[in-house]
Amino acid sequence: MKVRIMRGAHEIGGSCVELDAGGSRIVLDVGKPLWAGWNDTVPLPPVPGLADGDDPSLAGVVISHSHFDHYGLLPQVDSRVPLYIGREAAAVIGASAFFSPAGLHLDPTGYLVDREPFRLGAFTITPYLVDHSAFDAYALLVEGEGRHLFYTGDIRGHGRKASLFDRLLGDPPRPVDVMLCEGTHLRPADDDHADEPPRTEDDVELSLAQRMSDADGAVVVVSSAQNIDRLVTVYRACKRAGRTLVTDLYTATVAHSTGRATIPQPGFPGFQVYVPNRQRVLVKESGEFSRLDLIDGCRVFPEELAAAPGAFTLLMPSSAIPELVRSKVLDGGVVAWSLWPGYLEDAGGMRLPESLERECIPLVIDHVSGHAPVADLQRLATALNPGRLVPIHTEASDRYGEFFDSAEIHADGEWWEV
Repeated sequence: MKVRIMRGAHEIGGSCVELDAGGSRIVLDVGKPLWAGWNDTVPLPPVPGLADGDDPSLAGVVISHSHFDHYGLLPQVDSRVPLYIGREAAAVIGASAFFSPAGLHLDPTGYLVDREPFRLGAFTITPYLVDHSAFDAYALLVEGEGRHLFYTGDIRGHGRKASLFDRLLGDPPRPVDVMLCEGTHLRPADDDHADEPPRTEDDVELSLAQRMSDADGAVVVVSSAQNIDRLVTVYRACKRAGRTLVTDLYTATVAHSTGRATIPQPGFPGFQVYVPNRQRVLVKESGEFSRLDLIDGCRVFPEELAAAPGAFTLLMPSSAIPELVRSKVLDGGVVAWSLWPGYLEDAGGMRLPESLERECIPLVIDHVSGHAPVADLQRLATALNPGRLVPIHTEASDRYGEFFDSAEIHADGEWWEV
């Protein structure tokens, strides 16, 4: 079995891996690089048959999870190429299509199921459901020509599904000849950003609950609508603090799309929905007023929020904050940034701290990463005991030898044997 990393050997995001065995090939992930803007055109990696579907040796594409840097180039993949992804991951991506350029309606050939192997060409693929900030995310064991490659995808062990990480450590696949291992938190030697200290979703829950108890006004938590773990965390924090959770229509739609009765969504006690102006315009201009049926009976309006702001916590996109400020909803309140802090450093994000400071509204960071710290990756490598460990999804591939035995670096586009 041969493999080549098409993109991701020396960068975070844009992941794409091609494998070749027994006269057939598969591709793991077709992500859009993080350096590309929403409207930037990025060519597909030069995998034969991926763009035109005219190479029968290409057996299919497998998407590990629903983050854009792992599936964002799918619109350029020929529709005749078989596609496999988690059922709920596909639902989340589809539910996002109305609200975000990252959304996409998919028609998968089949769905990934935890620890249920399936055949794809000459390969046997076994998905392993993992803990990550994307819902329904998988690591993948790929077997071909008697060799075994384990692709971590994006993984962590400190989220709401941390038990999945513990299960993987306790019952790992064996044998593993190559572990293709993400390393988001391995930083270049001259990088001032140290590996994140261990912090869990439970820590964020307790921290947010305390902020809600301490604040006189509304608390706004800024996070991704697709981060279901964070939705659960904020809802649980609201229950601790005796507050009502208010999400936007996007978040409510994504939560409902999972089909999971355990996920907070419209109909849950203490769950209401505010529709920000941008989303109201989307509904009006599209004429899809039926989207509001989902929130019938739990919709809340600015005047209601402003009348008793201390009773509410709002899980919102940052774009909704100016209208909440104008409506006096944030008087006496606080904004908790629950995304990667680096997003505050770009040109658009810098305006939020400045505008909140002018309004005397505190801005705090309350977040935990979707990726494992180095120590947990080392625990995973020890459990799987691979013959070789190859970096991917990292900016510090040259440092893997400092942390892992049998580390082996390969460049983008380079074929190598498993």
